[in-house]
Amino acid sequence: MTARKVRVRFAPSPTGALHIGGVRTALYNYLFARQHGGELIFRIEDTDSNRFVPGAEEYIIESFKWLGIKFDEGVSFGGNYGPYRQSERRDIYKKYVQQLLDAGKAYLAFDTPEELDAKRKEVANFQYDASTRMGMRNSLALPKEEVDALLAEGKQYVVRFLIEPNEEVHVHDIIRGEVVVNSSVLDDKVLYKSADELPTYHLANIVDDHLMEVSHVIRGEEWLPSAPLHVLLYRAFGWADTMPQFAHLPLLLKPDGNGKLSKRDGDRLGFPVFPLEWHDPKTGDVSSGYRESGYLPEAVINFLALLGWNPGNNQEIMSLDELVQLFDLSHCSKAGAKFDYEKGKWFNHEYIKMKDNGELADLFMPILQANGVEASKEVVTTVVGLMKERVNFVKELWDTCKFFFVAPTEYDEKTRKKRWKEESPRQMLELADVLEALDDFSAENQEKVVMQWIADKEYHMGNVMNAFRLTLVGEGKGPHIFDITKVLGKEESLRRIRRAVEVIE
Repeated sequence: MTARKVRVRFAPSPTGALHIGGVRTALYNYLFARQHGGELIFRIEDTDSNRFVPGAEEYIIESFKWLGIKFDEGVSFGGNYGPYRQSERRDIYKKYVQQLLDAGKAYLAFDTPEELDAKRKEVANFQYDASTRMGMRNSLALPKEEVDALLAEGKQYVVRFLIEPNEEVHVHDIIRGEVVVNSSVLDDKVLYKSADELPTYHLANIVDDHLMEVSHVIRGEEWLPSAPLHVLLYRAFGWADTMPQFAHLPLLLKPDGNGKLSKRDGDRLGFPVFPLEWHDPKTGDVSSGYRESGYLPEAVINFLALLGWNPGNNQEIMSLDELVQLFDLSHCSKAGAKFDYEKGKWFNHEYIKMKDNGELADLFMPILQANGVEASKEVVTTVVGLMKERVNFVKELWDTCKFFFVAPTEYDEKTRKKRWKEESPRQMLELADVLEALDDFSAENQEKVVMQWIADKEYHMGNVMNAFRLTLVGEGKGPHIFDITKVLGKEESLRRIRRAVEVIE
């Protein structure tokens, strides 16, 4: 038998912002598809009409666009297996629901929510299954005439899957190996609701995966308990031979490792759990996003990839193409992965260091403008190149290097007391004269001339240079001092030196 073409899917529900755990699931599907020359499908699972949130679908698509995760087909991308939105596939699901009913693999249940609640109170750990179904209001327990009468009256019903008890159900998981579950622990799951004429997730995802020829289902660990049910559904339809292979990914855990990562953890500890900022249309709440917080998309991708997977070596920095080459589901962990948000900052720092200075300048320019600074792209590019290794985020560049664009009006008290000596005013005025006389104001020439002047005068080099820095920056920080003066230019450098002499006591 020839190997199946790899086809995987990411199928979120449009019920709100996309959680970072969902992003990781999509990323792993993307890496797997690309590595195997396969296809990645984007499907919207909107069978739960009560939980639909306007704008969520567009938000999800925009998130992946920003991250650089490209889909091959699906909602908004086209393809030959559509429609890709489950709410547009009602007639397809009805056909397959009927197939299960005709084959005696499913049945109609008319129990009202009130009746089910009463039964739960009456029977401890009540489960709708082989041990209880004949005592309930369904097409197995009721005479055919009564069922027909209920349908004729237009009574609402659900379709339940008939699960035979005491059967060993085997699920082969690529990450976890063989998982065996006794069918008696499973209830007769609802597959379809007449109220909205929509299937539940369990039926819809099986039918869709089959019809869309999905070869591998890579999804979160929270779906592992449902996998035996899904295996039984594939069998009931006669699709066991083309059933996809399963891989259930480890959970993303809170930073302390105690429990599943939630939005609350992000709010409490000050890190995003959504890719983009999310404005909840129902509550009006605004949640921070990685994009708006200043993370580079490639840093987010790299960070997420290593939460629950490793490349089999010590490599940490990997481009998307490298991740594609190295990705292997067998290297995924079975245990949950702690969400180390500080490590996320480290990745962003590393990617800022590697990023082209011109690209960083483009990101920094709006921040400068917001602070009332107009500067040329050339100058900003130079400054960014000098300062980028000192920051984790582009937005931090302002506080780190605003002295390039705005002359100091105050001088750090601690630095002044330590670095401004009795002789400093005289020496700084001399230095200004030395610099003013230069025709070649390159950093190299400045340094050569100033060092020679210090040596000729037998001045204390540390005292001179520290005082010099204070006049230019207003405190004792910054890159190589002649890189600063080169950017500032001769006129501005002299102005700052002479003003400091007037102001500093």
